[in-house]
Amino acid sequence: MNEQTLDATPAATRSTLVSRWWARADIRLAALMIVLIGLCVAGYITRPDAFLTEGNISTVLRLAAAIGVVSVGMTFVISAGGIDLSVGSMVALCSVWMTTWATQSHGVGVMVVCALLVGTGCGLVNGLLVAYGRVVPFIATLAMMASARGLAERISGRQTQVVDAPAFGAIFQADLLGVPVLIWIFAAVFAGGWTLLNRTTFGRRTLAVGGNAEAARLAGINVRRHTALVYALAGFCCAIAAIMVVARTTSGASTNGLYYELDAIAAVVIGGTLLSGGRGSMTGTLIGVLIFTTLSNVFTLNNLETDIQNIVKGAIIVLAVLLQARTRRRSSPS
Repeated sequence: MNEQTLDATPAATRSTLVSRWWARADIRLAALMIVLIGLCVAGYITRPDAFLTEGNISTVLRLAAAIGVVSVGMTFVISAGGIDLSVGSMVALCSVWMTTWATQSHGVGVMVVCALLVGTGCGLVNGLLVAYGRVVPFIATLAMMASARGLAERISGRQTQVVDAPAFGAIFQADLLGVPVLIWIFAAVFAGGWTLLNRTTFGRRTLAVGGNAEAARLAGINVRRHTALVYALAGFCCAIAAIMVVARTTSGASTNGLYYELDAIAAVVIGGTLLSGGRGSMTGTLIGVLIFTTLSNVFTLNNLETDIQNIVKGAIIVLAVLLQARTRRRSSPS
């Protein structure tokens, strides 16, 4: 009887901890939903003639699609205890490389494959520098940010490269069941990212590495290899985002993806993923992306200055980080 009691107590304790964690997660997501709904209400009150129109909702979702795909990759990186400042530059490089005359002359398939290879390759370089070169993630990705943007400018000659392949627009600018293909792509990437993070060994290892890399290593996880794969995944997501940006703008340019790293990090952080790693919320990231995209849309519809919008974004990020710090202090044992 005593042995049964001893065996049952840890299990009951673990069950209680899990229940409390889920309760906190639900409250956090509910709070984010309230913020999103509040922004929608503000948009409707200030511009009832434009905000809830089909065209405006489609615009918001299209704009959220590319940055949302980048944010999926960023969620994995930050959950693993890293950071990636180069995502915007990788989007630019992929978009330029896939729209050069030499690439377009081979058709849509080569354009897409080229973007995926370039993005994944850049992400893998980041991962190898961080994991095997022991370079601090901030410095490694900062170097990639400058290099990828510079290479994009070099390849394009700082000129916008227009897509001349009609099949590309026919595929990626089309609607499927009345919904733009870009939104379907975003939904597929989000579903895949959520499944990978929450239902696979890869996701559990990502959180383990972010929570305590040394403990993960002792548990048998190849931390270096996994870190490299996480950054490669982020690069792959940037490549998909580049394809979406080119489809939306019908061109590739070295200015594509500007400030995507800031928007992605902001969406991931306010979504509940810990900057220190060890906890990630793909659903929170999705809501975070929608919050920032809706905020930008409300400001645009009301002709408000961009600097005010950036101030509000900065304030939201600071509040999210402060809330994370407070939550960690309250949950840590005294």
